[in-house]
Amino acid sequence: MKKVVMTPNPYRDRDFSCVLEAQRILSAAGVEAKICLAFEVDKSFALPQGVPLYDLQEELRTADALICFGGDGTILHTSKAAARHGIPILGVNIGTVGFMAELESGEMGLLSRLATDDYQIDERMTLYVRLLHEGRVIYRDVALNDAVITKGAVARVIQPSVWLDGVKAMSFSGDGIIAATPTGSTAYSMSAGGPIVEPQADNIILTPICAHNLQPRSLIAAPERKVEIQIGRVNKRNAFLSVDGGRAMRVYGGDSVLIEAGNQKIKLIKLKDTSFFDIVISKLNK
Repeated sequence: MKKVVMTPNPYRDRDFSCVLEAQRILSAAGVEAKICLAFEVDKSFALPQGVPLYDLQEELRTADALICFGGDGTILHTSKAAARHGIPILGVNIGTVGFMAELESGEMGLLSRLATDDYQIDERMTLYVRLLHEGRVIYRDVALNDAVITKGAVARVIQPSVWLDGVKAMSFSGDGIIAATPTGSTAYSMSAGGPIVEPQADNIILTPICAHNLQPRSLIAAPERKVEIQIGRVNKRNAFLSVDGGRAMRVYGGDSVLIEAGNQKIKLIKLKDTSFFDIVISKLNK
């Protein structure tokens, strides 16, 4: 590996101490490391002085990997940019839980192994998500974690029904539903009572949010299934779709959300010989 792009979260790495330490480690190992911002920072927020910042899209064209510093939200935000350029991503956790991060801030010495290509690649499935309104696709996105349909602050309940390859599999009234990848199974889906699924399983996990009856449970669908979530009655016409915690799209009664396994895989760099279940136990016991 000759060149990496590094994207710090300025709100977590306020003085860029982590990313600058990583730059020193990589440079000493013979790897060029450019620092770029992955999102705009509030104008009132003071960035560290004297740190050269480069254009992310320009630098990704010639990069071998993307390293991001922050929590899982930072990794989710930057992973799609890495996937578009066909390069792997490595997360350094300076957030809270950080299920997706490979390294903690105290383990950055391992970054020197990138210089000799001493690492493995862990491929993660994605979901291709489309929102249909009056039979027309009005929004589409790719999810690494999940696509979430929730009621708004005013709505009492929503009434989703889940269809797999045209066969009705679930219907209920409740606060919403989560469609998650195995990567996202330890995020909102788990908090809503969904199962923990190892990333290599490549399943689509459908978990009701606060269902108002006892019948609905999480449903695990095979990756080749075509999932359609039809939206029934929505009080006050106030429900929303959010992909990987991004911009919320308004959903109306009669709309459908189509979900299937994405063609795009997210590549995560592994520098440690740590199992998924070791990570789950250590993170959840914090």
